[in-house]
Amino acid sequence: MDDVKDLVKADLEALAAAPAEERATRAGRMLSWHQEVVGEISRLRREALDELIASGYTPKELAKMLSMTRSRVDQLLSSGPKPERALFGTAAVTVAIGGKWETRTDGTGGPNVKPSAVLSAPALAAFDLISETCDAYGLKASSEIVPPPGMVRLTRSNLIVMASPRLLPLVGQVLEADENLGFGTSDKGWYLIDRATGTDYWSPADDGESADYGYVGRLPRPDGKGTFLYVAGIHAMGTLGVAHYLCEHVTDLYQQVKTKRWSALVKCTYDPGSRTIESSELATPIYIDK
Repeated sequence: MDDVKDLVKADLEALAAAPAEERATRAGRMLSWHQEVVGEISRLRREALDELIASGYTPKELAKMLSMTRSRVDQLLSSGPKPERALFGTAAVTVAIGGKWETRTDGTGGPNVKPSAVLSAPALAAFDLISETCDAYGLKASSEIVPPPGMVRLTRSNLIVMASPRLLPLVGQVLEADENLGFGTSDKGWYLIDRATGTDYWSPADDGESADYGYVGRLPRPDGKGTFLYVAGIHAMGTLGVAHYLCEHVTDLYQQVKTKRWSALVKCTYDPGSRTIESSELATPIYIDK
């Protein structure tokens, strides 16, 4: 703790000695970073208090242990960032979504218009769902379209990636680190694999049913300095179905996986007319990296 204080003190001294223009810009960045750190410390404290209560401590005993008043402990137990928000991230979240090239010749550019990377309606709906859930946990989420050939930058904190390896082949390589689940492809198309049971999951949508399968899990970053959350269906509606399951089960999922690496397959059904999810449920156990 003293080492951290010394580092902060050194940063402040360097900031105070900088020219006014540099001070103004650096101070803003430092404030933003420290606010993120304070938010994460508050979340970790609340999680620790919740665990102590669950283990049998009373608020009165916690107050004595922490040299606080009982009312202050009650306040800490009911305020601040909820522990389960770490399922998505610890600060502002970036949702990187694989896009497809599309040319719209009916616009102002006419036939000479250049193609642009666009998202499917289900992908947009999946982002909106995740964004609303993040907002409920005090996290801001922004979207980023990853154009073909899908070279998404994975070496970032608080990152969620959406779209199958069809659009994001780099993620397909990272998926090889998952010993239990993954995507496969054949001349019939893409499917999901449960290697632990030897089961293949083909999309019912390919046979005309209003249902699909998808993958959700936390995967390792290529630089080995963290993880990212991955959401992908065999088809676009599967991606939306996975987002639906994730956002409906935040607390339950976090209680099981915390911030470890994990993965599961989800099955969803949807209304073919409105393209809204009717149900989403686990198709496999939740596999947790030990």
